[in-house]
Amino acid sequence: MDSEPGAKTTLDTVPGSQHQSEEDEEGSGNHTEPEPVVLWITSGRHLTSGLFGLNIVLLGAALVAGQAFNPQGLAHQEPQIFMLLLMGFSLVWMLWYLLWARRKPGVILHKDHHAGGITVTVVLMLFAAFSLLLHIIKIGYYFMMKDCQPAVNVFAPFIEVPFLGLQTYLLWAHSKDCIHKHKIITRSGLMVILSADLLLWLNAVTEDSIHLEIEMEKEENENLNNSSDTVKTPESAGLVNQTLCECSADKMCLILRKGYEVLYPFNMEYYLMAGCMLYVMWKNVGRRIAPGAVPHQAQKLTLRIVRQGGILFGPLFGALVLIAGVVVFILYQFWVNHRQQRPMAFLLFYCYHLVVMPIMSLCSLAGMLIQKLERRAKETGHNPTRSLDVTLLVGAGLGKLTLSYFSLVAALAVGPSEYLGRLDLSYSVLCLIELLLQNVFIIEGLHRHPSLAKAKRKGSITVFTLLLLFINYSSSPSEILMSFMPQSR
Repeated sequence: MDSEPGAKTTLDTVPGSQHQSEEDEEGSGNHTEPEPVVLWITSGRHLTSGLFGLNIVLLGAALVAGQAFNPQGLAHQEPQIFMLLLMGFSLVWMLWYLLWARRKPGVILHKDHHAGGITVTVVLMLFAAFSLLLHIIKIGYYFMMKDCQPAVNVFAPFIEVPFLGLQTYLLWAHSKDCIHKHKIITRSGLMVILSADLLLWLNAVTEDSIHLEIEMEKEENENLNNSSDTVKTPESAGLVNQTLCECSADKMCLILRKGYEVLYPFNMEYYLMAGCMLYVMWKNVGRRIAPGAVPHQAQKLTLRIVRQGGILFGPLFGALVLIAGVVVFILYQFWVNHRQQRPMAFLLFYCYHLVVMPIMSLCSLAGMLIQKLERRAKETGHNPTRSLDVTLLVGAGLGKLTLSYFSLVAALAVGPSEYLGRLDLSYSVLCLIELLLQNVFIIEGLHRHPSLAKAKRKGSITVFTLLLLFINYSSSPSEILMSFMPQSR
């Protein structure tokens, strides 16, 4: 192999590796001329764009933090202007890619069939619909409050709406693309969009917390105004000037503000999910699929499969667990507010978990046993989607795992003197066991090939597997609901 100037020669010395040179990834057998920009890239394929995105995120995070921790905010609305610039550059890149770059021959040689699953895409579309509705409400709300809002806040939704819509189409239609031309520009463009999503999410989190604090201060000021004398003081005059920008006198403004508060979490979740999908697209730029790899054929769900495959039993039992969790959640919310019924509310909370969590743990154990019995081939190749799924699963589980250990130590320190203490100790132990078994089962399942390689598929094993899956993970939404309950003793 001819050596090229730069550090790419070290990559070419590893035959068959996935870290091949940029030239080897351009096509299947036909070597094309390297991009001129590649000659000054001195190391890994994603290093330059990764460092570029890291600097953007750090600068934006510093601006957002300065806006959040400064009561008066920054003088010239620098965070909003910076994010508007990022969204503007992102729109330009997406239009360039969709209208020109991807139409060139040889740009997309492969498809990553693991990326952009149907479930993830449907949820993304749902969050996008709520986010678009939120921005429409923001346009109306900021227009009514334009005399009290900075001009950049009034102008921002008109940029964010096309940014969100075009990004949603990009992820819906092209999240599986493995791009093999214009790789430097493509990686940099995807990193700009990813950075914009992360900063918009961070800004939404800080703005939401500040918004809650402002609402609490307004309620306190109203209580003080109602209880104070009618004598005007300089402080009361300042409060009157502050209330000039409130929309409490306009019913439509109140409706828009309420819709703003209700739809806000969906927008935050959208940016997180879109960021994950963009990360997979960024990792797939220049990626070559192994020659022997066959794309997985998704099995269509038909009435015959539902009737003969036993799929009906799993969703049925899972729905029962979910309904029971919702009922327990509603009863808990009613009883915990009454002092006489509060012990009953705590008892209901712990009893529900002490019944559901052993079932979930047994289902995870049975699922791992079935994974051993079926002897499916394992997918050991590099897969950005699977790697991201495992990372997010472990990262999300660390918080609950840490909380469970702290709860266990607290329960042991207090001692199981009362029945609530014993229930809390049992709950903490079961929560640890269930979380560990569930994560091991999911991670093992992510590395399994969808078709059997060493044994024929048996109907009874398939039915039992589906039953365990739906019973175990249909209870997850009820676990999310119950996580909002205060676990005080």
